[in-house]
Amino acid sequence: MKKMNDRQRTCALMTIPVLILFFVFNTLPLIKGFMYSFTNFRGYGNYDWVGIRNYIDLFTDGRVGNSYFFTIKFALLATVVVNVISLILALGLNSKIKFKSALRGMYFIPNILGALVVGYIFNYFFTYIVPAVANMLGGEATSMLASSKWAWVAIVIVCAWQAIAMNTIIYISGLQTVPEDVYEAGSLDGATGWAQFKHLTFPLIIPFFSINMVLCVKNFLMVFDQIMALTKGGPAQSTESISYLIYNNGMSGGQFGFQSANAVLFFVIIVIFSVAQLTITGKKEEQL
Repeated sequence: MKKMNDRQRTCALMTIPVLILFFVFNTLPLIKGFMYSFTNFRGYGNYDWVGIRNYIDLFTDGRVGNSYFFTIKFALLATVVVNVISLILALGLNSKIKFKSALRGMYFIPNILGALVVGYIFNYFFTYIVPAVANMLGGEATSMLASSKWAWVAIVIVCAWQAIAMNTIIYISGLQTVPEDVYEAGSLDGATGWAQFKHLTFPLIIPFFSINMVLCVKNFLMVFDQIMALTKGGPAQSTESISYLIYNNGMSGGQFGFQSANAVLFFVIIVIFSVAQLTITGKKEEQL
């Protein structure tokens, strides 16, 4: 067996502690959570094995079904809103305008703020500022967060406001990879405005579009901080996301085993969404 040289030894000393930490704080909890999903563990005390009963009960639990419906609806709508606005902003910030670098920095500020902090600020805004302004204008308004019909809209606004920054940067990076020669050749054929974007720009930034779509859907499916800060799943559980349900009922509701099964199912669904998106966008790229 060959002895390691200094470089290999250094790499091993750097890698092994990271792998140990990753296993202890990521892989091991994942394995234990999967194990608990086959038990009636309440988060404390003794527990019994129940086989796949937790997984069967997931498909008959109305609260779980409502949380999946809300989360998927929210994730798809927020993904569309964020990517449309981000792409428009990126096109503007990539054009020949003054103070372009400063504006890019300003648009990125929301992304560096903590999601919980942003959520609590918007909570105050929706609860006090918006109703006060509406009343000053002669209308009658209450907090959006208190309405089971409109609370989800407030969550979409907050999530989009913070997510647009990173998506815009990614789109700008993609737009900068498009050669100027392409636009010059397109202009000779009369491709301008929408035609230029549809036939030249967008096909060339499909890989960046794919990245943004996958990241958006994944992040919005896992929405938690904004729910915690804005509505805590209310009113009447109308904005209860899957992540919040798993946390709330698993940690303090005595359903640790049941919600562990929910977490496993949720993980599988996220993987399915991601693989489906990558497959569809990959075929698009091949066609182009």
